Amino acid sequence: MSQRFSASPSPHPETPTHVNGSTLDLSIGCKLFVEVKKGKKDQQKEFRKAEILSIRTNNAGQTEYYVHFLEFNKRLDEWVGIERLDLSREIERPVKKRAGKGGIRETDTPPCIGSPMRDGSRTPASSVGQKRKISSLEDFSNPTTPLVEQLNDDYESVDGNVTPGNATPLGPMAATFSKEQEIERLRTSGSMTQSHSEISRVKNLEKIHFGEYDVETWYFSPYPREYSEAAVVYICEFCLFHFISEKQLRRHCAKCTVRHPPGNEIYRCDDISFFEIDGNKQKVYCRNLCLLSKLFLDHKTLYYDVDPFLFYIMCKQDEYGCHMIGYFSKEKESTEGYNLACILTLPQHQRKGFGRLLIAFSYELSKKEGKVGSPEKPLSDLGLLSYRSYWSEVIVELLIETKELNEDIAIEDISARTSIATTDIIQTLQTLGAIKPYKGQQIICLSDGVIASYHKAKEKHKNRRIEESCLQWTPPHFTSNQLRYI
Repeated sequence: MSQRFSASPSPHPETPTHVNGSTLDLSIGCKLFVEVKKGKKDQQKEFRKAEILSIRTNNAGQTEYYVHFLEFNKRLDEWVGIERLDLSREIERPVKKRAGKGGIRETDTPPCIGSPMRDGSRTPASSVGQKRKISSLEDFSNPTTPLVEQLNDDYESVDGNVTPGNATPLGPMAATFSKEQEIERLRTSGSMTQSHSEISRVKNLEKIHFGEYDVETWYFSPYPREYSEAAVVYICEFCLFHFISEKQLRRHCAKCTVRHPPGNEIYRCDDISFFEIDGNKQKVYCRNLCLLSKLFLDHKTLYYDVDPFLFYIMCKQDEYGCHMIGYFSKEKESTEGYNLACILTLPQHQRKGFGRLLIAFSYELSKKEGKVGSPEKPLSDLGLLSYRSYWSEVIVELLIETKELNEDIAIEDISARTSIATTDIIQTLQTLGAIKPYKGQQIICLSDGVIASYHKAKEKHKNRRIEESCLQWTPPHFTSNQLRYI
């Protein structure tokens, strides 16, 4: 079944705005201060600098501006009216530049929103949301976003005394890892998108209805153009087909017989199941899955070429069927040794430990394969937090076990027993402040604070663990002919 993809309508290059009887020209690329929308009306107005990415006229004939708040994630981009613009401050306009002799005049205005997406760039990520109505407006509560504070908390470590009794020898270390540089990169980049054409894309769907949830979308996804005109897009939670109206969805559900993802169930423990789907065999389902995930992953650009990937769908079972919670994709043949390409927990199921379960499952598959794996880089902001938390918990747990057994362990041993890449192990230990100099060499030393954090996290995730005995899976092998056109 063919899919039709289209971007949002091309924006107006310039729109004259009338302010106090005068005309003010605002164009794409202008940077000005915009009022932050907050949940409580009694709060004082707050303005942040934003860039205009698109301009339109609504049904009431009023001009609206699609703005990106600088230094904040693109999930906070939104359409605003003239009343939320602070026109009393200086407006930074796009700087026009002239090329050389005979050249074309250029500006630093963002590329056209209708520019095509490139396939192939994939990065795992996780995300944050709430049940029923998803909102991220709290990210504006102070100059330092909760994301940065959470990163600082995640990197926080308590130094302990280094003694031979609580230390483990460590071989030569890689280049020093700077948490300050990484936090600053995540804070200032806002979006993890590497392509300017992707940064300029305007969110085309405002809300989707998925199962029993209404979920506000975060980013652009190349659904057909007519879907952007609907207040809510309705998606079947079992086959992932999309509809413009609730009536269409109800008619579809009366005929739809699908009650679980179209693949092999390879894991079941209590009410949690995992299904393995080959992108080459179930193209329509996987493409619809990519369209859905693109609404919550701004850096994801793969949505059509699904043949080279395996998709692992995590579901929660009840008497009505298997309801999708999240998924991750994996290349059938990764030359870089990646064991995960893209990861998503749907916003309505986030902050419940399911993201960690997806990550743990990807490493269980690597253990079955007898390989060391790592997620595709670069990681997104929230993806980094999820992985850092998982790596820390697994590595600290192993170090505590070896200490209790009075055994020595090296970085390579940790990698072999956990299937975590040595580079990820080293960076995690550096983040925890667990690498210390001792008598001319570097050793691993877990402080009391790190151990206390581990026990707290273990108690929190005690019900979100993968039971190895429940995994019924044989690593798939693909011949050169099967991978020939991938």
